[in-house]
Formats: sequence, C-alpha cells, structure tokens
Amino acid sequence: MSKRGYLASKKLLTGLIGAPIAHSASPAMHERAAEALGLRGHYQLIEVAGADAAGLAMMLEGVRRLGFAGVNVTFPYKEAVVPLLDELASGAAAMGAVNTVVVKDGRLIGHNTDTTGFARAVKPLLAPAGNAVAVVGTGGVGKAIGFALASLKVADLRIFDSEPARAERLATLLAKHGGARVARSVKDALDGATGLVNGTPVGMLPNRDSPVPASLLRQNLWVADAVYSPLITPLLAAAQEEGAQIMTGRELAIYQAADAFELFTGLAPSTEVMGEAFDAVMAARSAAYQAA
Repeated sequence: MSKRGYLASKKLLTGLIGAPIAHSASPAMHERAAEALGLRGHYQLIEVAGADAAGLAMMLEGVRRLGFAGVNVTFPYKEAVVPLLDELASGAAAMGAVNTVVVKDGRLIGHNTDTTGFARAVKPLLAPAGNAVAVVGTGGVGKAIGFALASLKVADLRIFDSEPARAERLATLLAKHGGARVARSVKDALDGATGLVNGTPVGMLPNRDSPVPASLLRQNLWVADAVYSPLITPLLAAAQEEGAQIMTGRELAIYQAADAFELFTGLAPSTEVMGEAFDAVMAARSAAYQAA
C-alpha cells in the first residue's frame, strides 16, 4: 500500500501545544489540507499555561503514546521543549528552538518550520543587495526569524530584545551563519534599516500595544509582523499610516504550517488550500468582532 493510501485509511492526529492558542488558525489549515489530500485529519489544541519542564514532559509523553503524528509548539514553549526531545534536526539544534515535533518510531524529533516558513514569506521583500533588517524580539520565533534572514544572506542584521542577554545569545548563535549586531535600543536597530520584523507577541489580541514607537516608522521601510491575530496589528497599522510596505503574519502562518504538515505526513499540502482555510478563520473572527 502506498503511503498516501495508508494514511487515508487512518486518522491523522496532530496538534498544537502552547498558551494562549484559542485564536489559532492551525486546526483549520491542517484539517483542510488533510481533507484535500483525502486524509481524515484532526488537529487538537493543547492549551496549558504555565507548564514547567515536568508538565511539558507529560504532554510530550502523551503525544508519543496516543497516536499523534506530531505536534506544533508555540509561545511560550518553543525553547523549553528542546531538552525534552529525543533528537533535533540540524536547524532546530543550531538555534535551540522548536515549533514542530514529529513522532517517528516512538521518538520525538524537533524541527523548526518558522525558519523555513519565514524565509519563504519574506524573500519577496528583500532587495537584490544592501538589505539591513532589524528584528525586535529574540525568543522562539525571533530566533527563527534571525536564522531565516541569515539563510537569505541579509548582510546587515540588527537584533534587539528587552532582555539584552537573550539578544547576545542569539548573536552568538548567528556568528557561524553570517552574524548579527546586537542593538542598544529599537531606535538603534532601525537606524538606516531597510526592513523591520516584529518577533515578539506584542500586539497579539487582547494586547493592543506596539513593540516599536510610531515615530520611528517611515515610508522607505518594509515592516513585517509574526503576529496574525489581529492580521493588522497596531505596529502594521502605524506603518501603513506612514506609507510603509507591510507583511502580515498570514504568509508565515501558512508556510510554517505547510512545512510542518509535510514533516508530519511526508505529503506536500496545497498552500492555496491552507491559505483559504486561514482566510476563512480570519473573516469569521472579524465578523464576530464587529458584531460584538
């Protein structure tokens, strides 16, 4: 029996560990992608706030034993899960952050599709040469963004974090991949930059803050946000007012999900189908918000 036929005869069980995740569009994207390939897919949200290492280990053991093909991992556990896994793919090992855990022969293997997904999403924004990109936030997703930009040969990468030691650790990790400069402030990071990426959860509903003062935004700067709930974050709204080109979290969400789905199943999903599912979730959420 082919792998496709084998999977179609079974239920594909995947999920997401993190908190808060009630807003996630991942269930719709993964289940719709599975349906389009003739699979019976279920994507389970596993929302547990404040889990310590023992609690995370219990959840991962459940993933191992309960028939999951794998799970995604999101804030705040992308780094915390690393020492709890049996094996790390090279990219995840290099950055010390995981957003996708695949169950293979009873072993938990960590990958990072935020990196591959963001690289696919941001590539059209980069100039052929002379890119200077500021990344705000160097946690789990910020690390992935930094490695993605390094893989795209961004020559001038500036990173800032409200916890300077964390930014220093990422700069050390990136030293073998083109390097990055630790900025003293957001203003310092943006001085002469051609692009800006928010890698923090600031701006994710119900938060309505921005990680960057509007006074630092300008027209000749593209601005990307990893947050997609809401799609137009306060940062992106302020950037639009300045006439800057923006990239919402939509593309990152779709591409990282597609790469994770392929790791779970060995099958390449349709990014168009996943995008339609994502858009339907966002449209329904917008309608509900306007009706409230």
